[in-house]
Amino acid sequence: MVVEDAGRAWPTNRAAAGWRPGLLEEGLLPISAELHRGVLTSGAADQLAALVARAAHAPVGLIHFLQGGRLRLYGGWGVAGSWDEIADTPIDNSLTGLVLHNDDPVVISDLAADERGAGLGAARHGAYLGHSVRDQQGAVLGVCCASDPEPRKWTLDEVAAVAEAAQVCTLLITEQLARYEIDQQRRFLDAVLGSLHDGVTACDADGSIVFVNERMRQMWEDAGLPGDALPADGFTDADGRPLSQNDLGLFRALRGDHLRDDEVILHGPDGRTRHYLVDAHPITGPGGHTVGAVQAVQDVTRRRRVERFRTCELAVTTALAEAPSIEAAGPRVLEAVVGTLEWAHAELWLVDQAAGVVRSAAHWSAPGRDTEIAVPVDLPFGQGLAGRAWQVGKPLWIRDVGQPQSLISKEVAASSRLHAALAVPVREGFETLGVLTVFADTVEDSEDELLALMAGIAAHIGQFVERRLVEDLQLQLNRSKNEYLALIGHELRTPLTSISAYTELLREADDASLVADGPRLLEVIDRNTNQLRHIITELMELSALDAGHADVQLAPMDLAEVVRDSVAKARAAVQDAPLVIDDELPANLVLPGDRKRLRQVVDNLLGNAVKYSPDGGHIGVTLRAAGRAAELAVSDTGLGVTADEREKLFTGLYRTSRGRDKTIPGTGLGMTLSRAVVSRHHGSIELVDHEGPGTTVLVRLPMDAR
Repeated sequence: MVVEDAGRAWPTNRAAAGWRPGLLEEGLLPISAELHRGVLTSGAADQLAALVARAAHAPVGLIHFLQGGRLRLYGGWGVAGSWDEIADTPIDNSLTGLVLHNDDPVVISDLAADERGAGLGAARHGAYLGHSVRDQQGAVLGVCCASDPEPRKWTLDEVAAVAEAAQVCTLLITEQLARYEIDQQRRFLDAVLGSLHDGVTACDADGSIVFVNERMRQMWEDAGLPGDALPADGFTDADGRPLSQNDLGLFRALRGDHLRDDEVILHGPDGRTRHYLVDAHPITGPGGHTVGAVQAVQDVTRRRRVERFRTCELAVTTALAEAPSIEAAGPRVLEAVVGTLEWAHAELWLVDQAAGVVRSAAHWSAPGRDTEIAVPVDLPFGQGLAGRAWQVGKPLWIRDVGQPQSLISKEVAASSRLHAALAVPVREGFETLGVLTVFADTVEDSEDELLALMAGIAAHIGQFVERRLVEDLQLQLNRSKNEYLALIGHELRTPLTSISAYTELLREADDASLVADGPRLLEVIDRNTNQLRHIITELMELSALDAGHADVQLAPMDLAEVVRDSVAKARAAVQDAPLVIDDELPANLVLPGDRKRLRQVVDNLLGNAVKYSPDGGHIGVTLRAAGRAAELAVSDTGLGVTADEREKLFTGLYRTSRGRDKTIPGTGLGMTLSRAVVSRHHGSIELVDHEGPGTTVLVRLPMDAR
């Protein structure tokens, strides 16, 4: 068959066949000149082969391309037999290889008679006309040939026609190669741009978006924006000035600007703020005019947030360092937290263990936010967001407080337009001292970085509260030391002086005076001795309670019964005085406590109420259960205590100015001792606001074991 005649029996003796070294032998055929499968479609190659056959007036036309050191048949006309048998041909031992090794076209009129075809073996006959196909640089790409099963003379026009067909093949191949290279470059470019961490956008000269990489689409999707065009609004610069679409990097670059690290802030439709750094440059065409622009966008929201977190921690630390108390530091701390998170509202709660509640210490709302929140004064243990965080002892994140499972009522959430909420316990060691809560007016998902920041701030607050407690204790100890010295110098000296003086009178009295005045003098000595004993006993008990050495036995007891007995005793003591004692007591109220110590506290409170009501009046005693605590209130209409003296009453040996003016007897140890006893019961005692003249002392004791 003709294809076999044109194919594979290359003479082993190349010199005898007239062979001479060509480009392949000299290694001058570059690999880049090889054509890969798919560059030229088989349909176009077949049509080109038909053109070659017709131009040469031959029944067969063939087009071979060089591929991987072999000749690949890409197009054929008039080919008989199996295409696979002739699809790949070695360069050696083939007529096409002969063409590749010669600079001139190979023209053979009779293969059997031509010396170049003599080594092709028996049954080799016919005519062959082949011309090399080269690129514009002269590199060999393949062979364009025509063959005839019969010997024939090839005319000059036929030789020229095959040469011209080879040139047409060159043009077609060059175009196909250019398209192939462009496609390859585009694929590589798409792969590179698709793997970038930055978002890339390009536009044409009219500003129409012509390219967006996958990262840019993801940024738009994360921001809730359409993925086919740049948003028209919602952008500001780093100083907060609004930007129009024409102010954005891509369109500025289209006007000739070159931007580097230009910061842009997007206030998205979801209420979140995102920060971007933009690099943008114009694209210049061959004539020097702008044909488009390209921008690369880096999302630095996370980086800016970390920077804000550091600033927030510094602001919190500074606020705590400069404030005398947590109440004074609270607003500044919450302002820093709200500003850093760009959330709407924050609250700080402090735990009152005795009352079983968390009390509001500070709250802050972002200026301009539509969040009018009514903050309660107290939240019971386990109730509300702060009470629940105290109960579970770990952070609580609520994605949307308007949902049914929220710890905040729907009415509060709707009226304040709050959504996300976070509560973090303020701890020092294993003890919960308070709760820090923050609220957003958008729906937010839990973030580990944010939880870590809030936990760190809560730890700073916990250390501050604990440090202030220690400092207050040190001040109280120093004050107590001075007051103990004052006691030795005054309270103890006064009865001792009286005892010494009356003892001397007894020693110097004669028999008649001793009989007449002795009993009265001994009564004075006994009264002063009892007073000394009482002072010493209170001092010893106070010292033991402060040091933790006092024996306080907590056992279930009925506090209502203790208060009832103490009230009965007080009534009996003032039955002839113009003083009324009313009580409002439950039938029983059981809690864990030391009966003897608590009776001492109740007796002291009632004794003070009677003592500081010298002109009569009214004393009220109430006892009730309030949540997880029992509340005992003792009020009177007596002299009263000024606001600045309320806390001083519990510092030991302190006498109010009104008590001193009225020369009411007392050591000033009663309230200090009462607070020590209540504290050992994990409770609290304080003077609270009182309508009209007089004083109200409120004692809170936990009703469950701590």
